[in-house]
Amino acid sequence: MQKRLGRQTVALERPSVILSHAAVGGKQEKEGPLAAYFDHLSTDSFFGEKTWEKAESAMQKMALSKALEKATLSPEDLDYILAGDLLNQCIGTSFGLRDFGIPFYGLYGACSTMGESLALGSLLISGGFAQRLGAMTSSHFCTAERQYRMPVPYGNQRTPTAQWTATASGCVILGAEGGGPRITAVTCGKIVDKGITDPNNMGAAMAPAAYDTLSAHFAATGTGPRDYDLVLTGDLGVLGHEIVAELFSQDGVDMGENYLDCGMLLYDIQKQDMHAGASGCGCSASVLCGYLLREMEEGRWKKLLFAPTGALLSPTSSFQGESIPSICHAVTIEKG
Repeated sequence: MQKRLGRQTVALERPSVILSHAAVGGKQEKEGPLAAYFDHLSTDSFFGEKTWEKAESAMQKMALSKALEKATLSPEDLDYILAGDLLNQCIGTSFGLRDFGIPFYGLYGACSTMGESLALGSLLISGGFAQRLGAMTSSHFCTAERQYRMPVPYGNQRTPTAQWTATASGCVILGAEGGGPRITAVTCGKIVDKGITDPNNMGAAMAPAAYDTLSAHFAATGTGPRDYDLVLTGDLGVLGHEIVAELFSQDGVDMGENYLDCGMLLYDIQKQDMHAGASGCGCSASVLCGYLLREMEEGRWKKLLFAPTGALLSPTSSFQGESIPSICHAVTIEKG
């Protein structure tokens, strides 16, 4: 029960409903402007575990458990869970979810994973293949630094274009029925690579993918930025946000003040010295599952376009001098 609009976009005649949502964060998130919107915040980067990787798994456990509790559901009530993270082989997710016994689809879309999981989950529900499922992701500053750049104890300097990987997790429970916010359309992104090779400049690498997906979504749905209370990209930060606005400006489209980026919202960029802003799977996931959905439920917004972006690189590809392929997946969320 869906209608294809062009090559990339599907309008869901049977929208999926957001039954509950939960966000978990760490110390930097606790010191940021959105702290009040988190369900749990920890000042311990290990979350009571022995390694940072286990800490990331612990965040996913907390986020899923809290979302299930808020929906008055148990793990047995979910048909599937769609989730992933930034770590090799998605070990933050697989180790975090191994004791829940829920049929599992592991996803990797880098920092776009929350958009990917919401899109695929909505298609499963709209097609009648699931009644309830979970969509989730996470990231951890220390695990990401160790894998992609330098171990944290090394104390290397960050460039002005660098972003701070969020220590956070977000989880949404989707259902076929209910009165919560609804996902009414999804747009699958294409891989876009403009030749950026600097892994410390993710905003520039991912911005063309955001522009490509948003352009496809606007064209397919016959909408523009003004048709949404907010258009939210994920984790582009200050520089990437500016690039997207400029690319649309060249098309004669003014993105306006209702175009924001999750990487600019999670932290006080100046006070917390976050350079170009926040990044990581957990950034857009926690901003959505904390701030955005709660404010929507309270009536502040009626229609959002949520479009997180991801850089599809690996340490191996960076060491070999490869450029950075990027992706962006978008979902339309409307108040129920």
